[in-house]
Amino acid sequence: MILADKIIALRKAKGWSQEELAERLDVTRQSVSKWEGAQSAPDLERIVRMSELFGVCTDYLLKDEMEEAPAAPADAEGEGDRPRRVTLQDAQAFLEAKRITAPRIAWATFACVLSPIPLLLLAAAADGKLLALSENAAAGIGLCALLVIAACAVAVFITSGGRTEPYEYLEKEPIAPDADVLQLARSLQEEQRPQRTRTNAIATCVCILSAIPLFLLTLLTGNDFAAICAVCLTLVMAGIGAHLFIRVGIPWESLKKLLQQGDYTRAAKRERSRLGALSAVYWLIVVAIFLAWGFHTDGWADAWIVWPLAGVLYGALAALLSALSSNKNKKKT
Repeated sequence: MILADKIIALRKAKGWSQEELAERLDVTRQSVSKWEGAQSAPDLERIVRMSELFGVCTDYLLKDEMEEAPAAPADAEGEGDRPRRVTLQDAQAFLEAKRITAPRIAWATFACVLSPIPLLLLAAAADGKLLALSENAAAGIGLCALLVIAACAVAVFITSGGRTEPYEYLEKEPIAPDADVLQLARSLQEEQRPQRTRTNAIATCVCILSAIPLFLLTLLTGNDFAAICAVCLTLVMAGIGAHLFIRVGIPWESLKKLLQQGDYTRAAKRERSRLGALSAVYWLIVVAIFLAWGFHTDGWADAWIVWPLAGVLYGALAALLSALSSNKNKKKT
């Protein structure tokens, strides 16, 4: 049986039309028609993709002498895992959940950024004798306000996470979206692209400009309270920028999950799964080093340097592992 006949048989076994198969392979219907008519042959990337979609090994597709379709072997990296089907109903429910939770998460993040402001203002006002409060009382009230704001924000994060928890497989598992899901996601992506670009540009400018109040008021006035007000204004502007990024970022990332783009391709999911296990071990070691340094030398004031160094090393290690995995995959193909 030649490749053309195998594609026809496997497609019909799935109950898909040529157009539906084309959607899943990111090609045109005419391309699938030519493959099935033996007028042309798919490239290696499409062969691999079809083996994943149909649940067969690539040898079956490429070797004419293989008449039976053995299942694709499941290796240690999970490359043979059967993709989980995503229906239009699943996708619509997922997108609706993200539409509802995106602004809530954005406002909760904004609140977290602003949470130190009451503490800063009250402490500065008490220190400058602008309020009839002792410094301890001002610090206590400000700290209570910070904790209340943080608690409310965390509650929003938890409830929002609970609402989208049933759809976590879209981020972690290989999926096979239906053709109408892909069509919906692409349509929404094109619709959201201009607004996302504008909003990200505004958010970037706001974040960059957020340092201006701090520089100006610190340089132009020697008043400590004015300097604290400048810090608070900087936090407000940074919070606005973060809010805007999250407000448009969550819906956009949701569409990328459905389309398996960027960080949500199957290879990226496998890489993230391996990196997650490494991260757990890595940060446990970092915590152990931090505690050992602090308790052994009683140098807690200096031990903080462990964290920025660990963050930089982690980024370098993640990049190195990603490069090694990419080279390994290229050698395989």
